[in-house]
Amino acid sequence: MASLNNAGIPFRWLHGPTNTWAEVPASGIAGIESDLRGLTWAKGKHLRTLAFNMRVPTVRNSVDVCLLDCSPDEDQTTVIENPARYLALGELKGGIDPAGADEHWKTAGTALARIREAFRKQVLNPPIFYVGGAIAEKMAGEIWEQLQDGRLTNAANLTCDDQVASLCSWLCDL
Repeated sequence: MASLNNAGIPFRWLHGPTNTWAEVPASGIAGIESDLRGLTWAKGKHLRTLAFNMRVPTVRNSVDVCLLDCSPDEDQTTVIENPARYLALGELKGGIDPAGADEHWKTAGTALARIREAFRKQVLNPPIFYVGGAIAEKMAGEIWEQLQDGRLTNAANLTCDDQVASLCSWLCDL
């Protein structure tokens, strides 16, 4: 929300409890994150919709973050069943305990591999990203390796504001 707001890009947000799209309140974006389930904005002539914790039929599982090339007013069942409409998919592990970081990364790694393989079967290669609340040194090396070889397109440590801002700007620009 801050990336869109700072860029002067108007957006709407999906209010989870009512499952309705809402305009940003005149009072600003503070406080809406607890009910936020998605965002939508225009990128040129295309509409983008960012959805959280969405079941992706191609993967046959839930994915933490999905960026779709669609309007929120379109029939979402049709959109989510079309693998070509996915612009990026990512896993978010918010635990900040360094002792559990490797376990979070292993779980995310399995999910990311499942996403890559499911889309590869559709002859598609959407950008894949990872966001972690705690990234241990060994993990950082593995993440960097995946960024270098193209298995990951982007990654961020939730505790590093610059990395999160960079990832958010990247998503908004897709």
